[in-house]
Amino acid sequence: MALTKVQKQKILKDLKEKVDRQKAIVFADFKGLKVKDLSNLRKEMKKKDCELKVAKKTLISSVFKEKKIKGVDVKKLEGEIALGFGYKDEILPFKLLYEFSKGNENLKVLGGLIGQEFIDKEKANELGQLPGHKELLARLVGSISAPLSGMVNVLQGNIKGLIYALSAIKK
Repeated sequence: MALTKVQKQKILKDLKEKVDRQKAIVFADFKGLKVKDLSNLRKEMKKKDCELKVAKKTLISSVFKEKKIKGVDVKKLEGEIALGFGYKDEILPFKLLYEFSKGNENLKVLGGLIGQEFIDKEKANELGQLPGHKELLARLVGSISAPLSGMVNVLQGNIKGLIYALSAIKK
């Protein structure tokens, strides 16, 4: 069913607002995806301060043209396009869509934008495989604390050795 001019204007306004707020956008082909699965993906993304929006390629192109986002030709992307918006974290929408696509072959990540820079399909999938922000922080803390805890263990070993030697002399 064709959209009316008023509906298109509303969608354009909504897309412009989302593009202004975004830190990252992921392009995904959802052709053949069941409505139930798409709804589940939307709920999962909403829980994590992301959003999934489906729009026609011509409307997406006109928004990108107006916002002067270059390097993206949405019309050349295959299939039906869904946009995954990340508002707080640049990597999270890539990660969410990549994880969902592993369990559902009908969703394919096609690329994305971080800020104004276009990212191709391969790099988008690489970003999806990166560990999350909290996991990276945990790894950093672990790598910083490992040498310190190792040094503590070594120093305790010397004290224990001294105690064993003194108790052996006492006996």
